[in-house]
Amino acid sequence: MQAGERVTVKTDGGPRRAGKLLAVEPFNEGTMYLVALEDYPLGIWFFNESDHAEGVFVEPESTG
Repeated sequence: MQAGERVTVKTDGGPRRAGKLLAVEPFNEGTMYLVALEDYPLGIWFFNESDHAEGVFVEPESTG
């Protein structure tokens, strides 16, 4: 995924939320994604763990 793409984000106890990817920062254990959501238009950071499926919070938006 790269900046400018539409993504969805898994949040605590609710449905996935749609947003726009603003920045991507790789780390040893995974990747940080800065995502603009309706409630956070300037962006909020989410971390995807590279070795744990349950630790994946940001995914590309499905085109259906």
